[in-house]
Amino acid sequence: DYCNTPDGMALLKDNSVIVSVPNFNDETKPPLLMRITPANRAEKFYEFPTPYPGLAKGIDRIAPMGIAAAPSGDLYLADMQFMKDKNQKSRLWRLVVRAGKVDKMVLVARGFNVANGIAIHGGYVYITESALEVESQPLTSAVLRFRLDEENVQLQTPLKDDPHIITTFKSLNNDWRFGADGIEFDRQGNLFVGLFGDGVMHKITFDASGNVKSNEVFAQAPGRLINCDGMHRDAADNLYVADSAANAIRIIRPNGTVETLWENEDVVDKLSGQLDQPCEALVRGNEIIVSNMDWPFPKFKNTKYQLPATLSVIKLKN
Repeated sequence: DYCNTPDGMALLKDNSVIVSVPNFNDETKPPLLMRITPANRAEKFYEFPTPYPGLAKGIDRIAPMGIAAAPSGDLYLADMQFMKDKNQKSRLWRLVVRAGKVDKMVLVARGFNVANGIAIHGGYVYITESALEVESQPLTSAVLRFRLDEENVQLQTPLKDDPHIITTFKSLNNDWRFGADGIEFDRQGNLFVGLFGDGVMHKITFDASGNVKSNEVFAQAPGRLINCDGMHRDAADNLYVADSAANAIRIIRPNGTVETLWENEDVVDKLSGQLDQPCEALVRGNEIIVSNMDWPFPKFKNTKYQLPATLSVIKLKN
């Protein structure tokens, strides 16, 4: 009863999963993080103080979205305030974890429009900004990069001029005006970013100095890959991508081909295990764990919110 809108997921070293829960569907319930144990028991991990101390009224409720675990065990969290205030009020936090519990929250950066997906690689945290220029046509979005030791950064206004931006994207679909969303690295250090509204996957490569060398479309399947929401890869660099509008999980192979792992129609019974507006797909061993956000958007298969909140599990044969 205290979890109604699950979103991002992070796999920990002990094979447990941290789930970010903004509780957008029913904000009488505070935002929190859940932990799914290796034995699949759900438990509270951290409940965010609401209102959060020191934050301005109206944006003092943390809205946890993308989440990733650093090598230190700390958690990096995207705090998306876009639904409350569209003028650069979203944030990036580091949750300092000691002895398996959140000890404190440290502000890494403020001034995003839509802080969304997070990946950690090579001493940096990468975060997708889904609406770099909110009123632009076509919509521009971006990836920003921060050192893991950066704190209390105030991003520039206008945001498009901030030096933390490493690459940008253009989105053409105005049905869902969110651009860069899902984010993941492969074993070679290439970065993959999915455009939510367009259903297009980009591949970003880097030179020896860590500067972006190329940003090109890697995969698309018009009419089949509708959204590119949260995603993770397996050991063979297959990307498992939540296709939210379609109630589906797509596999994008290392050669850029797109396959369907699972797809279903609008859910009638949440306890059936079917996908209900999936927002992220996480690889854990031979399982794909799917977070069902169930936060209805126009033109999605999912037409209504219903409890209980669920994660789905798709078991891989090989």
